[in-house]
Amino acid sequence: MTDPNPAREKDLLERIKAGDEEAFIQLYRERYPAVHRFALQVSGSPSLADDVTQEVFLALIREVSKYDPARGSLSAYLYGMARNMVIDHIKRRSLDVSISRSEEEEGAFSSTRLVAPGDPLGDLTRDEAVEGLRKAVLALPEHYREVVVLCDLHEMKYDHAAQILGLAVGTVRSRLYRARELLLKKMTARTEAGPEVANFKTARCSL
Repeated sequence: MTDPNPAREKDLLERIKAGDEEAFIQLYRERYPAVHRFALQVSGSPSLADDVTQEVFLALIREVSKYDPARGSLSAYLYGMARNMVIDHIKRRSLDVSISRSEEEEGAFSSTRLVAPGDPLGDLTRDEAVEGLRKAVLALPEHYREVVVLCDLHEMKYDHAAQILGLAVGTVRSRLYRARELLLKKMTARTEAGPEVANFKTARCSL
C-alpha cells in the first residue's frame, strides 16, 4: 500500500476532520483492501482480518486528529494500527491459526509470483505452490512473518516496513533474510520443489 497522492489524501483527512462522511467513504474504499489483506496474511484468519480492518477504520474516524503526517505516512499509520490489533486479538483469543481454501479464494497470497511467466507447468503447479507458501508463512514466528508479509507480499521498502514495525532498517533486513531462508527450507522440505519456489526470494524490499 503506497501513498500515490499525499496532497489529495491530506485533503481527504482534513475533510474527515470536518465531518465530511463522503471523504471518509472515499478513503475507506481506497485503503480497505490493502489493510484487510495485510491482516489476513499476518493472522491467517479471514474472520479476524474482517474484525481488525473494521476496527482500524472505526479508530481512524474516531481519532483522526491523532494522525500526524509529520511522523509518517498514512499507510504506515493504518498498517501499524492493524498490526497492533491483530497481535491483541491473537493474545486475547489464543488464536489457533486455521489454514483453509477460502483464504486462497480471498486472495491472501495472490500478489506473490511463484512460477515464472510462460512456464508451461505454471497452471498445474500454482495452486499447490500457493498452498505450500501460505502454510509456510503462517508457520513462521510472528516477527519473521511480519517482515515477509510487508516486504515480499506488499512489496514495501525497508524504511517503510521499519516505520510500521518500529524497528531499525538493519533489523528488518536481517529478519527478512532469515525469514526467507526458513521459508525456502520449509517449502523445499514440504514439496520437494525448490526450483519452483526459489522466485519467492526476491529483491522487492529495498531502499
